[in-house]
This record gives sequence, structure tokens and C-alpha cells, in this order.
Amino acid sequence: MHPLLPSLAAAGLYASATLYQGMRLAKRSLPDKRLLILLGILALVAHGFSLVPQLLGPNGLTLHFFNASSLIAAAVVALTLLASCYMPVENLLLLLLPLSTLTVLLAQFMPVGTLHGIDEEPGILAHILLSILAYGMLTIAMVQSLLLLLQDHQLKHKHPSGLTRNFPPLQTMESLLFGFLWAGWGLLSLSLLSGWLFLDDLFAQHLVHKTLLACLAWLVFSALLVGRHRLGWRGHTAVRWTLSGFCLLMLAYFGSKLVREFILHV
Repeated sequence: MHPLLPSLAAAGLYASATLYQGMRLAKRSLPDKRLLILLGILALVAHGFSLVPQLLGPNGLTLHFFNASSLIAAAVVALTLLASCYMPVENLLLLLLPLSTLTVLLAQFMPVGTLHGIDEEPGILAHILLSILAYGMLTIAMVQSLLLLLQDHQLKHKHPSGLTRNFPPLQTMESLLFGFLWAGWGLLSLSLLSGWLFLDDLFAQHLVHKTLLACLAWLVFSALLVGRHRLGWRGHTAVRWTLSGFCLLMLAYFGSKLVREFILHV
């Protein structure tokens, strides 16, 4: 199947779910959670059909900049939809669904940079999967931290909006943030370990920047979790450390990928 039709279908479904959720929250009423999840699942299925031909090229697995962005966005939405079945995290979709709309369209219509097929050995694929899941979980933590910051600001100024009125209590929001951080940190640890085990040289010229930045991000998230356990870090401190770690992780993957594919062409 050509990826154009499922890409357009996925973008339309993501946009429809965003519009529905936004309109309900603007009226200060909760969206129907089952309908929202159903729209998200349908969009995710279409997104998957668009990704398969984009990722599986003649030279093996093709993860160029925009394909990788689209794949990670799909992973983030899938993880959020799964979590929303058990936890009150559906407000995250208000930011994640528009992002997914953008990435699925960029993957379809933007020109690609330098392409290299990826070795499909099981160890390499395990490393890629763990990296995607780690990035996805920490993206959710980043968005959760932004919502926590918004909620804290509006509560302090006593001007809660229609969005924050539907948030769980502040303590619950913080607990969710650190739950995502622990999960993301664990996956990132496994990703770095699998890279050390299965890649020939983590510090090869084309990987050194990515490896160093990912290790720095791991240290930042580790310090945050230790600070939470030992010193009770919370609120703005937790948000700042979360955003710092995420920025390092984003530079590690997308920054290095952008430079290699569109500037250095290697």
C-alpha cells in the first residue's frame, strides 16, 4: 500500500481527536474518554500502515530524520493511550496528538536526507526498539512536566482554565511525572546497555556525539531521581531537570541526525 492514503487518514484522525478534545475542554467539560481513545487507536492504526512502507526500504530498515520522528510520535501516542486506560493522563493527548499530526505529514511530504540501511540483526533491532521506547516515555514525562508547570502557575494565581480544571490534583500530577521518569530512565539505561553490547563501537566518529549526549541525559535524569528520593525535589525544580534532560536527549538523537543527514550528508 502506498503510504499517502494512510498518512492522510492518520493526520485527519489525529486532528479530529485534537479538535474534539479541545472543544470539550473549552466548554469546561470532560471529553468522552472511550471516544477519545477510539479515535486515537484508529489514528494509530492508520499511522502504522503509513510507517511500514516508509521504514522498510530496499536496503533494510530506513530511519531517516522524518521517518524516525514519525515512528517515535507513534510510540508516544501508543504509550499514552495504554497509560490512559489505567491512569488519568488523557490530557497529555492535547499536546501529543497535534505533534503526531505534524510528524506523519512531514514523513510523507518532506524530502529525505542521506539514507543508510540499518543492519537488521536482532541485537541492533533490540537497541533501536529500546531507544524508541525510552525516548517516547521521556517525551511523555516532558509533556507531563509542562502540564504540571501550567497547573502550578494557574493555581498560584487562582486563575484555573478549562484545561487545568480537569487535571488531577497537583500531587497526583507529580506522582505521574515521576512514574514516567522512572520508566523512561529504566528504558534509557537498557538502551545504553544494549548499545554497548551490540554496537561495534559506541564512540565511533558518527556515534560519539549521540553517545555522549545520551549519557549526559542519563546522568541528568539519574540526578533528578536521586534528588527526588533523597531531597524531596518537586515542582519547578523537577520540571527544570526534566526539561534539561529531555533537551540533551533530543540533541543526542535528532540534533546529530539532522546534522548528519542534511548538513554533512554522511
